[in-house]
Amino acid sequence: MKILVTGATSGLGRNAAEYLLQQGHQVHATGRNQAAAQWLHQYQASFTALDLEQASVEQCVQLMHGCDAVWHCAAKSSAWGSWAEFYQANVLATRKLAQAAGTAAVARFVHISTPSVYFDYRPLYQLTEEQRAKRFANFYAATKYAAEQEILGLLPRFPATSYIILRPRALFGPHDRVIMPWFLTQLQAGRQQLRLPGGGKVLLDLTFALNVVQAMMLATTTDGLASGRVYNITNQQPRQLVDILHQLLTEQLGWHYQIRSVPYPLASGVATLLEKVAKLTGQEPLWTRYGIGALYYDMTLDNSRAISELGYRPQYNLTQAIEITAQWLRQQGMAAKYG
Repeated sequence: MKILVTGATSGLGRNAAEYLLQQGHQVHATGRNQAAAQWLHQYQASFTALDLEQASVEQCVQLMHGCDAVWHCAAKSSAWGSWAEFYQANVLATRKLAQAAGTAAVARFVHISTPSVYFDYRPLYQLTEEQRAKRFANFYAATKYAAEQEILGLLPRFPATSYIILRPRALFGPHDRVIMPWFLTQLQAGRQQLRLPGGGKVLLDLTFALNVVQAMMLATTTDGLASGRVYNITNQQPRQLVDILHQLLTEQLGWHYQIRSVPYPLASGVATLLEKVAKLTGQEPLWTRYGIGALYYDMTLDNSRAISELGYRPQYNLTQAIEITAQWLRQQGMAAKYG
């Protein structure tokens, strides 16, 4: 197969491109950072440095020439930023790509969305794909949901293209630029102390990046999927954050740190203050209200639909995923830096 992978220079997109190339598929990769795409040369893969926010539909159609599928991983994934930044990256870019896929009659368009569309500052368990927050917690969740609606609006126009939406929860693994960097920043700022609301006892559904890639492949190759179908994707092993951190940071990497429990009202209040300061300075705050809430309120997802329709069962269990993540962190020199 030949697949266009957006956001291929980091995070999930890079994991996806590496997997496809190692399996012998053709990849046309896109991303903003051409320097970060040098690794593609060893596979003789094609790469187009392109800002999807500025690209035209016609340019996107050209990117998809000869492609069997599009894996749209690029997004602004952050708890902080302006509405315009999120809207351009998550809504406008997705609209153009999805429209281009239909125009080019690409067979499958796999869009990576987020379970943040469910979050509303309370414990949530076994969430199904039909649920959503009454009020979105931040611009990220709002624009990712809006991007889904853009895709669904295209279904009648492009019946030859099947659009599949995946909502993976809390991605981690190699090339992660969100979760692990956040914890490393906290360790640096706290002098080897992690200050977490509720002491990190929150119950989380994490998802290993390579399991998401597996789900993307299933979404591409499984026959009979309804266009516009949405699937929750997790490792299907909910665990408390404090236990996950201990397994990764202490058991695997040998890091020395302490967790300090912070009352949620205090943590949320500090985050509110930091956000106000950030609006004046233009610098992303260390804590945000959404980030604090996500680390305090339990959230688990129902994977029944992904299991029954995609046949999705995680290839890597949580222990294996943590071991691979630790190995990658060691390769980056982080174990020596923080041990």
